[in-house]
Amino acid sequence: MAYGSPDGEAGIEPYFTHIRGGRPPSPQALEHLRARYRAVGGSPLTAITLEQGDALSEELGIPVFVGMKHAPPFIADAVAEAKAHGMYRLVGLPLAPHYSEMSVGGYLTAIRAVWPGEVVFVRGFHDHPAFIAAVRGLLEEARRDFDPDLVIFSAHSLPERIEREGDPYRERLLESSRLAAEAASVGRWEFAFQSASATGEPWLGPPLEDTLRGTEARRVLVCPIGFVADHLEILYDIDVEAMALARERGIELRRTASFNTKPEFIRALAAIVRDQLLKA
Repeated sequence: MAYGSPDGEAGIEPYFTHIRGGRPPSPQALEHLRARYRAVGGSPLTAITLEQGDALSEELGIPVFVGMKHAPPFIADAVAEAKAHGMYRLVGLPLAPHYSEMSVGGYLTAIRAVWPGEVVFVRGFHDHPAFIAAVRGLLEEARRDFDPDLVIFSAHSLPERIEREGDPYRERLLESSRLAAEAASVGRWEFAFQSASATGEPWLGPPLEDTLRGTEARRVLVCPIGFVADHLEILYDIDVEAMALARERGIELRRTASFNTKPEFIRALAAIVRDQLLKA
């Protein structure tokens, strides 16, 4: 399961409306989102997730059904397909490494709304050795021809109120970053949040842009450890906005590649699923 992405220009408004719980966005907010998608030629997230599902099915030797939280094919569609294939037990695998009740918890809610049977649910995999090894591979690949003064790990921000509710999101992100930095022998690193929404309430920080403004490093590598595929928050928020800010600050900024369908990531997902089934 993944967050989902709009299917072309016509899909942006229903996608945005679904994210907002059925409340249509303002014309200004809708045009702002449209402009961001136009700037990167649309989001490949749904197509990549379907490819990840196919690759994982081949690796595991069992059927994999793909569903999105906010766009077709929805999680309900994936569950219906599983029912049609005679499945009696599902493994719920959100492609989000770091558990938060607000984000990852929503995937379990979506499954339980349409599936009465057994669900083995993966509540994140932020410290799984295979995931950390895959992140290490991305860092090593990026540093073959680039020697950064600083590595910034990043992930999607969430409203600050989750921390008052005891949510483990930040702690798990920091643990992932520490483990990956140690595995790849990264010297200096920091963590920042990105892609906060304008909802009128405080969101988790520090923001990536503030970290870039405040650093004295001249060669910076961003590793978006909270994401596993290319989409708007990678292709625009980092590759367009953060890169533009870095140029203004005289910083040479690069980022690690996204996992997408890299074999080491697919093997990591398979290991995560197998381990979860052993615990069930």
